[in-house]
Formats: sequence, C-alpha cells, structure tokens
Amino acid sequence: MAITCGIDWAEKHHDVALIDENGKLVAKQRISDNAEGYRRLLNLLAEAGDTAEHPIPVAVETARGLLISCLRATGRKVYSINPMAVARYRERHRVTRAKSDHADAMALANILRTDADAHRPLPADSELVQAIAVLARAQQDAVWNRGQLSNQLRSHLKQYFPAALEAFQVRGIGLDSREARAVLAVAPDPTTAAKLTLARLGSVLRACGRQRGIDAWAQRLLAVFAGEQLHQLPLVEQAMGRQTQALVLQLDAACRAADDLAEAVAEAFSQHPDAEILTSFPGIGPLTGARVLGEIGDDRTRFRDARGLKAYAGSAPITMASGKSLVVRHRTVKNQRLAAAGYVWIFGALPSPQVKEHYDRRRAAGDKHTAAMRNLFNRFLGCLYHCLQTRQTFDPDKAFPTRPDRSEPTAA
Repeated sequence: MAITCGIDWAEKHHDVALIDENGKLVAKQRISDNAEGYRRLLNLLAEAGDTAEHPIPVAVETARGLLISCLRATGRKVYSINPMAVARYRERHRVTRAKSDHADAMALANILRTDADAHRPLPADSELVQAIAVLARAQQDAVWNRGQLSNQLRSHLKQYFPAALEAFQVRGIGLDSREARAVLAVAPDPTTAAKLTLARLGSVLRACGRQRGIDAWAQRLLAVFAGEQLHQLPLVEQAMGRQTQALVLQLDAACRAADDLAEAVAEAFSQHPDAEILTSFPGIGPLTGARVLGEIGDDRTRFRDARGLKAYAGSAPITMASGKSLVVRHRTVKNQRLAAAGYVWIFGALPSPQVKEHYDRRRAAGDKHTAAMRNLFNRFLGCLYHCLQTRQTFDPDKAFPTRPDRSEPTAA
C-alpha cells in the first residue's frame, strides 16, 4: 500500500497526515518543533510502513527549518510545494474555502498521491554545497545590506552635510569605503569637519589602513571641508551628526561582515570539484561562482535538461499562446538570487571578445541592454549545464562559433 505524508508547517507545531493510495486517512498527529516532535514523526512513519529501502515521501510548504533538514538527511524524498498550489488543491475538495491545519496536511499528502510527477523533490545536494549556499546567501545579503545602508547614509548627508558627498565622489571610493567611514566617524557634521587639521586627517587615513597618497588625500579633504557651506541650526546639526555616527557604525559592521563572509565563501568554494568548471567561464570568480553553485547545487539529476535550469534562473522566455494571440515575455517568477548572480556574471564576461561580439549582435538586432544580457545568461547556462554533465571546462570557440561572413562570395 502506497502511503504519502503531508506536513502543515507552523512556527511552534506541525500537523502531520498520512493517507493511502485511495485517499483514505491512515494517521494524523500534531507534533512539536523539537527533537521530541521529530521522534514522534519518525515513529508515526514507521508504524505506517516506512523503511530505509522504501521511505515514505513527505510534502511540505517550505524548504527550510531543522525538521526539513533532518528529513532530507534520512534520504527520503521531500517535496516543497508552493503555497499557492496548495490553495488550488484545497479548492478541489472544499468550495467553501474552509481552511484548517489538518486539512492542509491532507491536501499536501493528496498532492503527492495524485500529482507527484508534476512536482520536483528537494535536490540531494552534498553537505559541502549546502554549506556553500548558506555562506553565499549570507554574503549576498550582507552586500545588499551594505548597499542599503550606504544609500541611507547618502540621503541623510544630503540634508545637512553635502560636502561629505563631494569629498568622497572619487572613482573607486564611495561612502562605504574605509576612508569615508573613518573620516565620518570623527567628523560627522560640517562644523566638526571644518576644524580638522592636516595632521589629524593624515592620522585618520593611516589608521583606517590607507598607505598611498595620504598627503594628497588629506589636503583635498581639508580644502573641501574648509569651503563655504550651508548649515542647519546648531542643535539640529549636532543631532544629525549623531545619527550619521550611528549609520556609520551600522555600515562599518555590514562592510566587515561582507568581507569576512567573502573569505569564507571563497575558501569553501575552492574545495568543491565543480569550482574548476565554473571558474573556467569568463566573468566568474570565487564569489560569483559560489553564488551560482549554491543555487543550482551539485545534484545533477535536479534538472531534466538545460531548459529546466534556464527556466529556474529566469533567463528563458515564457510563451503565452491562446488562439491567434501569441505573447513572449521574460520570466518574473524565478530564483532571484541566481538571476542577480547571473547579471554580475555576464557584466564581468563582457570584456571577452566572443561575448562582446554576441552582445553587440543582439543590440544591433534590436534588443535592449537587459534583453541582450539575459540572452547571454541564457546561452551561458546552457553551456554550464553541458559542462557540468560531461565534466569538461568551458570552451569559448564551441560556445560562440565563428559566424560566416555572408558579404564574401562563397566558392562554387
């Protein structure tokens, strides 16, 4: 008898439902979100016929959490079902749209009973690649947090201290640089900054780790801060300066977190056997490679073909056809982290001659910049899928074969 399991996940407890191949409820139970609850779940599955050779598949609405990680470690198939899909299945049995935790658990179990082939189980990724995914996502979050704090600081300085923005509008230097954070920490308002001396500025720049051009930097900052400026009221200016110091502390923590996580990501990525293949592609370094690997994993059976990977990344277009209507659009439902890493990947690959030639050809054909970048990402994903399946490195001549010049006459 085929048994399927559905778990309605909650923060403090979970509802479990087991049904047979005819849709009849075999067992149900509410378990807690701890070791005792996990033990009770295993006992419930064992009583229903769960074995190591034939584990009972489980359907949930999330792919995260200790309970899910422990279930995946047992080797059983765990399906993460989209909550919107569960809502549609629920309406098959109750048109009144009544909802309960037990009913949702049964709906999840019925999804596996009737349409398991239409859903993908969570990939059987290795422990190393799961660790890389955790570190890569944390580093990506730290980078995004750093950008948000930097923009927040920029907007705040614009209100009372625009000279600080002028001082750090240098190529390769921004408000998130160590120089800007060090100077704003000791001079958070225009009045304090105007009192800085050349020696004080030099010591601050040395203390933050700058080694070259210290005198030139100090003289330029001194000239900017000593210039004529507009001022807020004295007490208001002091209060805004205190707010700047608080923002700088947060920004400094985000920058250090991003740098520390970047080192950890690069170290873990270098240990994976797929690192050599990924870094053979133009535009991919340790950070970008770790982000891509962390999202696609190392389970080679996860995607049936390259089209599945492209759809997952959002690079493949989606076609909507009905009658005489045919509309082709880019995908909006996708793995946003992989799509963000793909844009960085392609941007870094543009200096490659073959990549630049393909990009220019797409632009000449009428594509906008984003569409041309997405087309390149789509092509690279197809190449990546092939290279990972065949265990070979990237060959630009095969990926971008030379196009014949149709302007030249062909031999008879």
